[in-house]
Amino acid sequence: MSDRGYRPPRALSPLREHLRETFWFAPTLTLICAVVLWLVASALDEQIVAYLKDEQAYDEIKDLVSIAEDTKTIVVTISSAMMTFIGVVFSISLVAVQMASGQLTPRVVRIFVRSRISKLTLSVFLATFVFSLLVLSSYESTVDPRRVVSVPFLQSIVTAVLVGLSLLLFIAYVSSTLRLMQVGPVVDRIARDSFHVLRRMPVGGARDGVLPAESGQIPHEGRAGVLRDVNVARLVRVARKQGVVLRLIPRLGDFVVPGTAVLAVHGGAAPARHALRYTVSVGVERTLHQDLAFGLRQLSDIALRALSSAVNDPTTAVQCLDRIVQFLAAVATLPLGVVHHRDRKGAVRLVQDVPEWADLVDLGFEEIRRCATGSPQVTRRLLAGIDDLVALAGPERQGPLLRHRALLVQAVERTVPDAAEREFALLPDRQGIG
Repeated sequence: MSDRGYRPPRALSPLREHLRETFWFAPTLTLICAVVLWLVASALDEQIVAYLKDEQAYDEIKDLVSIAEDTKTIVVTISSAMMTFIGVVFSISLVAVQMASGQLTPRVVRIFVRSRISKLTLSVFLATFVFSLLVLSSYESTVDPRRVVSVPFLQSIVTAVLVGLSLLLFIAYVSSTLRLMQVGPVVDRIARDSFHVLRRMPVGGARDGVLPAESGQIPHEGRAGVLRDVNVARLVRVARKQGVVLRLIPRLGDFVVPGTAVLAVHGGAAPARHALRYTVSVGVERTLHQDLAFGLRQLSDIALRALSSAVNDPTTAVQCLDRIVQFLAAVATLPLGVVHHRDRKGAVRLVQDVPEWADLVDLGFEEIRRCATGSPQVTRRLLAGIDDLVALAGPERQGPLLRHRALLVQAVERTVPDAAEREFALLPDRQGIG
């Protein structure tokens, strides 16, 4: 990759990603919207009644009151049943997520947490419940068209629309949850997320020129945890104002503890500590926002669990290898290594290390190769994937691939005594055993 065509990240990009990792923000925002929608609908209902009174159209007001009274039973039923419905649906869903995390890897829970359809479904369910309660408060005790102030006519219509939307989202949500329990859609989602990270990243490569002499280091303050992401836009802006180059010392995904140096300063004095607040995000778990290697880590974890003696599911491991080979094929010809983030004038302001080609190959193949010798389906798929990557990669990148191929052949020859079985296990096949 090169910096050509790269769009600098927005300052609020990490915040947006962190909110996507939560399950409270969207429902809370939707509840606020539901209250606002009720206020608007209630005001419109009052204006309709006021207009009809001005026109002396009391028969029409009486008809509206009659319609509202007929729909009151429906609204009461909705308000009483919706919370029970929400509890049952999401209890079943949590059981499904638990089964998926036990079968595949606990890291797949993040797919459920980040799922837009899950958040949208919960949000609309809660909004329907709250809106129906507010509508019940709008009913007046009097039915005299001359004394009535507001008739919840539009409010009842909006409630019916929300119920219909809830039913449609329920169907979509069940379908999405069932897909989460299937291996294929899960590994496909991980692969798509990994490619999304790859598209957003500036290009790595050799270090662009010689950095100015290191003039200081900035230690990490706060809690210990995994380096999840960095606010690139803010760090570039701080470095430009200070006239220095900042270098991120740990890689994304590294575990950092208080006092550990996280930023090195080159070419000048270190920026003030308050200017660097909220530029480095540390959490309890890695995320795919900027972490190029985390997708491979998840795929490798799923394959390793599938190859364990407790699960013994080599077909799942083959599906993971399909996506690992797909990702490595996409980066086989791209420069990796050091990423340079530039300011608007093109000056390098932030230097960041990303995994090298050998690192990604080792992450994708090393652990799977060690566990695959007893499964000819996996060894055959692994050999086919390595051969495909050797054909795609340049001569300078074939070394790690050929090393894994040689080690796999040696391991199979050492553990499989029968010559015919050994020959079968070492025959490349893109389907494993097609």
